[in-house]
Amino acid sequence: MVNHLQYLKDEIDNLKKQNLFTPLPILGDEQKARTIINGKEVINLSANNYLGFANHPRIRKAAKEAIDKWGFGVGAVRQICGTMPIHLEFEEQLAKYKKTEASLVFVAGIAANRGTIQAIMGEEDVIISDELNHGSIIDGVRLVKCERKIYPHRDMKGLEQALKESQKFKRRLVVTDGVFSMDGDIAPLDEIAELAEKYDAITMVDDAHGDGVLGKDGRGIIDHFNIHGKIDIDMGTLSKAFACLGGYIAGKQELKDYLIQRARSFIFTTAHPPAVVAACMEAIKMVQDEPQHVKNLWKNTKYFKEKIQALGFNTGRSQTPITPIIVGESKNAIRLSEETFKEGLFAKPIVYPLVSKDTSRVRTIVTAIHTKEDLDEAVDIFERVGKRLNLI
Repeated sequence: MVNHLQYLKDEIDNLKKQNLFTPLPILGDEQKARTIINGKEVINLSANNYLGFANHPRIRKAAKEAIDKWGFGVGAVRQICGTMPIHLEFEEQLAKYKKTEASLVFVAGIAANRGTIQAIMGEEDVIISDELNHGSIIDGVRLVKCERKIYPHRDMKGLEQALKESQKFKRRLVVTDGVFSMDGDIAPLDEIAELAEKYDAITMVDDAHGDGVLGKDGRGIIDHFNIHGKIDIDMGTLSKAFACLGGYIAGKQELKDYLIQRARSFIFTTAHPPAVVAACMEAIKMVQDEPQHVKNLWKNTKYFKEKIQALGFNTGRSQTPITPIIVGESKNAIRLSEETFKEGLFAKPIVYPLVSKDTSRVRTIVTAIHTKEDLDEAVDIFERVGKRLNLI
């Protein structure tokens, strides 16, 4: 029998030669500040578990109670018979939290981006996107047969120029990450909103790394800039700071109603299990009931950044708990990650083509549940390995 996929082996070999083939790390314990990865106990600086909610007792309890009440699986898409009262209750809670009229929950953040962009834009339109936007935004843009414009990263003059050149199109969508996941910097969303209003453009922000991190009670980048009502589409995730699963769109009621009818990634995916919805609901309650989680996150972030920068490492333009340690060539980032792992620290390398060839880095993410001892030990490991590799 002919193996029609034999060519994939050559592709894999090519990835390995370029140091771009990454085996799946195996998490052998709960998602904690110190955990087991590939059989080794390590300080974990790679998880998106910003607030430490992944195994919190309140969230465990809520999920268990939902299983007892509703069962585990739903077994249907939302439009057939997969919508339970708990789904609607959560969307109401989420909309109130985000200070919008309505929200709609998708199976994942990538589904929310793809489904929304594809549903609201058409051939007569133009999408204007920051050059460093997340891959899920890029995927959504590629699904639409329309004009595309890319503006330089966070460059408002470049954005305004793109808007000026786009007046002939029926609709204009400006889309940006809120927090950029590779560098940890923040979009100037207040300025973007002003320009979009001036040129009559739709605005959309992917706040995946801002949810639970920025703004009062972790409400995100829109709250951070206090521009509620000025961003048309607020997209976020429930799988990072809230440590559950899913993506969502928050905005006007008509946006929700339309996406239910036209967003293919919503229409053709099974509804969330009730236990996941209950866990999400509890996470949203917790971030408002217990402000110490967000406070601890930022306290730890400030402490770690200052220590790493004092060693002489380049942390780029980071403004958030995402702290890249930029070391230049890909081989440097890979070696730094490998050697720190041997000493008990897990932080993944990010190399070309995910970032430019001369800005490869080890990306670290501090959480609210890291202790001072965890962070001091992590800094000591980076110092020892950095000096050994002549990086500092």
